[in-house]
Amino acid sequence: QVQLVESGGGSVQPGGSLRLSCAASGAILNIDFMNWYRQAPGKERELVASIYTGRSGNLADSVKGRFSISRDDAENTVYLQMNSLKPEDTAVYNCHVGLYSTILPRYRELWGQGTLVTVSS
Repeated sequence: QVQLVESGGGSVQPGGSLRLSCAASGAILNIDFMNWYRQAPGKERELVASIYTGRSGNLADSVKGRFSISRDDAENTVYLQMNSLKPEDTAVYNCHVGLYSTILPRYRELWGQGTLVTVSS
């Protein structure tokens, strides 16, 4: 089996920072991509950040200069560092991971359970 576990959400005041993490574990051969999406109430899901193996990360225009994405390949973990948070960043954040497994099915795409980020004064 392969699992994703997210952590790091919470409440913060505008201008604050949070770091989200998403760890993949289990029968993993290697990671293809690790993405972060978010969905605010009443809005469509948005791709916030993505990072593919061997490439630098990409960020949505709405978070450039404030967020960063990084990976720890030894731990199969992706991080989303969020700085200068704004109320409009309030959303449920989900990681989305594509990976190659040592067991069938060989290629999988998994979603984390979601973590709520609330930015409010």
